[in-house]
Amino acid sequence: MKIVADLSLYPLKHGPVPDIIEFIRGLQVQEGIEIVSNQLTTQLRGDFEAVTGAINRCMHKAMMASNTVVLVVKYLNIDVDIEKQPSLTPES
Repeated sequence: MKIVADLSLYPLKHGPVPDIIEFIRGLQVQEGIEIVSNQLTTQLRGDFEAVTGAINRCMHKAMMASNTVVLVVKYLNIDVDIEKQPSLTPES
């Protein structure tokens, strides 16, 4: 099953930017996923196992390296193009 995940990481102590950059770099080297990042979120696309596995591996590393982090993840159980700009009107 193909899914899309939307992630936001919030380190709670000692300079969040390096922790977020390291988290995203960790995701970028994971096999079997497509990744798009912007100023607010990072989105992953791929098979369920590849996406959730990548998130779990990178989150474990972030939790081990940092005092306190919060990860907000939203999952979408359909395959959508994360490179394409969203449309505000439904496709017919």
